[in-house]
Amino acid sequence: MSKARLMPSPICLVENVNGSLSTCKDAIQFLCRIHEPVVVVSVVGLYRTGKSYLMNRLAGQQSGFDLGNTIESKTKGIWMWCVPHPYKEGHTLVLLDTEGLGDVAKGDSKNDSWIFCLAVLLSSTLVYNSRGTIDNTAVEKLHYVAELAENIKIRSTEVADEEEEEEDFKFVQFFPSFTWVVRDFTLELVIEGNRVTEDEYLEFALQLKKGMSKKVSDYNLPRQCIRNYFPSPRKCFVFPSPASPENMTRLESLQERDLVPDFLEVTGRFCDHIFHNSVVKTVKGGHRVTGKLLGHLVKIYVDTINSGKVPCLDNAVVTLANLENQTAVQEALKTYQTGMEKMKNKFPVSVEDITSEHQKFSSLATSEFMKLSFKDEKGEYLKKLKEAIDEYYVGLLQENEMASEKKCRDLLKNLFSDMNKWLQEGKYSQSGGYELYCRDRDTIVEQYRREPNKGVLAEAVLNEFLNERGTEANSILYTDTKLTENDRMFQEEKEKNALLEQKYKEQEEKRMESERMLQAEKERQQDQMRQMQEKFNKELEQQKQEMDRAIESKLKEREEMLKKGFSEKADLLNEEIANLKKEKESSGGLMKEVVMPILGTLAEILPAILNYKVLMKGLKRI
Repeated sequence: MSKARLMPSPICLVENVNGSLSTCKDAIQFLCRIHEPVVVVSVVGLYRTGKSYLMNRLAGQQSGFDLGNTIESKTKGIWMWCVPHPYKEGHTLVLLDTEGLGDVAKGDSKNDSWIFCLAVLLSSTLVYNSRGTIDNTAVEKLHYVAELAENIKIRSTEVADEEEEEEDFKFVQFFPSFTWVVRDFTLELVIEGNRVTEDEYLEFALQLKKGMSKKVSDYNLPRQCIRNYFPSPRKCFVFPSPASPENMTRLESLQERDLVPDFLEVTGRFCDHIFHNSVVKTVKGGHRVTGKLLGHLVKIYVDTINSGKVPCLDNAVVTLANLENQTAVQEALKTYQTGMEKMKNKFPVSVEDITSEHQKFSSLATSEFMKLSFKDEKGEYLKKLKEAIDEYYVGLLQENEMASEKKCRDLLKNLFSDMNKWLQEGKYSQSGGYELYCRDRDTIVEQYRREPNKGVLAEAVLNEFLNERGTEANSILYTDTKLTENDRMFQEEKEKNALLEQKYKEQEEKRMESERMLQAEKERQQDQMRQMQEKFNKELEQQKQEMDRAIESKLKEREEMLKKGFSEKADLLNEEIANLKKEKESSGGLMKEVVMPILGTLAEILPAILNYKVLMKGLKRI
């Protein structure tokens, strides 16, 4: 991805100065230029545990994120590095390196909690980095997990507390996958005499204890939260020390041959796992996030934290959807306008031609809108697009009419130029002049009719023109001495009938135009309804996939609880699984309750602007 290649080194995304968080303008602007899906990997952990080195390796570089070689934590806030995804074409890998948690120099644990929350909220994979072993001390230091329910809300904070508590089990739907990385691991992966995998080692460390005492509850709390909030399977990688103690201070400059082979082997497996298994970042509802959307998310969450409120997934999605849907309307309208602008060079054109192009580019615009928009559940933004297209179309129809009127008037003026000269010379003032006048006029009318591409007002302009010359024809009729009184009466009646016939032709022309326009609008609405239905089906499928992921994770947890004899917790998980399944089934009702009424309304109401400004205007000519 070309835009990501422009980031040769990491830049600060969220600055942390004196305990106050703020977004960095350059980083947000950079993200806003990325219009492809992003896979976001965040690394968190205690300070001075070597987080930055792993992120550099994920970026395919030896250096980039500042490692720091002293006991001082180098990374402040959150730093970002965007690189082309090594395996997923058309995707960007966004690496987020967070400042070390528990830095004694900060003295503000709340600040650490917000950094941790932002990492959870922004990433599709969360890497927790620690040193030594996953013992009770290591798990206790991950106390930020236990605070997530207080620092992140799923639904609006106006929802009653008891309702919100019932929804804690849903975090697993929206939270990132979890990978625990243990650095400088020196033990054997053996439990009760049996060799175990790294993942089994992690699950063993996260086992719950039985009992009701405060000590047991405190022990279980962070473990229970990790199990509740982060979907299974969770991953673990244990790394030996990368180099000899004297070389550790210059890790960035070491060549691969200077690193411990086992360390390189684990690093390779870790990177492969992240590249192959980290998914595209999504927001609640399953909508895939682009770099641009990620930039908006960062601002939304940091602004919320700074305002003293708790970040809310629902509120963020609503804000995000409004921003994105406004852009979707603008981009879709641009698609329509660009296509229709080419028609102007061909004006005047027939109603068939302009309505055909209108349908084509309106369909393309709707398709562009559907591609960029999400959660337009009430059709509010689709309606705005429709109105904007109608208004622009009205302008084009009026320009086409004006072009047709000018061409027809100029044509008639040129065709009648000789006849006007003969009138001045008195050619029709002699005996038999009326017959000559009618013959010349009818010849010119025939020439006019044979002229192609006159546009939509051909008959209307001719009708107006002949009516304007009616006085002239009558004057010649009554001064022609060759005609008897009866001849005059007959010719006068013939003139009236000819004008009535011409009026009928104009009416017929307008009727056919109106019918064609109405038919085109019906076809356009059917196309919009089809695309809207497809869009909502897709969003519904995304939501169901989100639910399936949560249900699958809960089923694995329930199996683990039953295996370890935690029947009460297994029963609780059964209840959570049942609730998720029920919600998954009921989500299908969205199409009936919300979407179908919108589609029905669209089908019943023809565009008011077109009806009023164009179709009614056409009828007034009749």
